[in-house]
Amino acid sequence: MGILSWIIVGLIAGWLAGLVMRGTGFGLIGNIIIGIVGGLIGGWLATSLLKIEAGLTGINLSSILTAFAGAVILIFILQIIRGKRV
Repeated sequence: MGILSWIIVGLIAGWLAGLVMRGTGFGLIGNIIIGIVGGLIGGWLATSLLKIEAGLTGINLSSILTAFAGAVILIFILQIIRGKRV
């Protein structure tokens, strides 16, 4: 997957995770970074723990959902570290 695909999937996943988690927000760049890192986390969880081979394969629904799940987990961890509501 190319860098542009990572950014687009990261932007969508980070934005959706920000809406669901209702935090103070991380801004556009922060949401992209959280979405991309969330994609890595979600991809690792999907392939290593759940044995799902879908992972991040491009701009498609499974990639966005995987990145979204990872981003939600990442935001949850960041909220615990920052002492915000859980």
